[in-house]
Amino acid sequence: MANKVKITGNDVLKALGQVQEPELHQDLVSLNMIRDVVVDDEGRVSFVIMLTTPACPLRGRIENEAKQAVLGLNGVREVNIIMDSSVPDDGRVRGLLKLPVKNAVAIASGKGGVGKSTVAVNVAVALAQTGAKVGLLDADIYGPNIPTMMGVNRLPPPEDGKLVPAKTFGVKMMSIGFLVKPGQPLIWRGPMLHSAIRQFLTDVDWGELDYLIIDLPPGTGDAQLSLAQSIPLSGGVIVTLPQQVSLEDASRGLAMFRELQVPILGVVENMSYLILPDGNRMEVFGKGGGQQLATMAGVPYFGEIPMEAEVRMSGDEGKPIVVAHPESPAALALTKIAKLIAAGLSVAALSGNSSVQIKMIG
Repeated sequence: MANKVKITGNDVLKALGQVQEPELHQDLVSLNMIRDVVVDDEGRVSFVIMLTTPACPLRGRIENEAKQAVLGLNGVREVNIIMDSSVPDDGRVRGLLKLPVKNAVAIASGKGGVGKSTVAVNVAVALAQTGAKVGLLDADIYGPNIPTMMGVNRLPPPEDGKLVPAKTFGVKMMSIGFLVKPGQPLIWRGPMLHSAIRQFLTDVDWGELDYLIIDLPPGTGDAQLSLAQSIPLSGGVIVTLPQQVSLEDASRGLAMFRELQVPILGVVENMSYLILPDGNRMEVFGKGGGQQLATMAGVPYFGEIPMEAEVRMSGDEGKPIVVAHPESPAALALTKIAKLIAAGLSVAALSGNSSVQIKMIG
């Protein structure tokens, strides 16, 4: 009777050293993504793959390639992989925050009415659905509608002299909308804006966050400048419509980020098309503006979000589309965008280069 082939942990690591992380272009072992390798006498192998984000868009590919690599070892009968994650810190010092925020992302547009808040809300919730620790800051001082879109109308009681963010759908959230009467206009000049934004960072007990998603007001004014001065941003995302006028406005938002030395993660095109009852697409606002802007700027294009009545209804009812209708085309597009944002942040953090671009997936 032939002797059993004895497999060691080093054999497993050697095999996994041939598996590349598709976005970082290094092997899983060199990236320290392999943990707790166990091999028993019956040829059963188990180990943990520690992803750089729970929202990894290539999670399935990494798991499958790792499994096949280990199964290729002579003597291995079974492979059990546990997929876990640890979000890397972008390395920026955020002295205003008492507890660490690993990544801070601003969602911006050059004009109002393009669905920027819808993107911010759904990206935050989609990231939280993967298990990430997520905060959502409504920095749109003049039009704070995120409480309505998230279905929350009040904050919990303060604790230890600090405001406690509301929490819903797994997301911690803060907005000036919680602190003023409904319909009350906010006629604030720059110093008041700056003070309010700083208070949202210093006087709120955010706790430890993997991602802080910040919904900026439209335009390129005091609020954007105050935010960039108050908290180092990991990156910005530009939301635009397909039409030329929106493209021109969005390009100003993009230029603002560059002027403030905020890395641009990518461009999102919202309300790209309407699916008609017969299945055809109607491009209500034109075609290709988002892709054109991304190409001109040399940044990733995160894709299109279709027009759907359910997106509007979900926002009005306080239940984001990724929760209310997770299989709808709009929800799937928003979930993909959230994963691409998370992947881009991980690549930048681990490479030490905030301008690194991620490889787009289908």
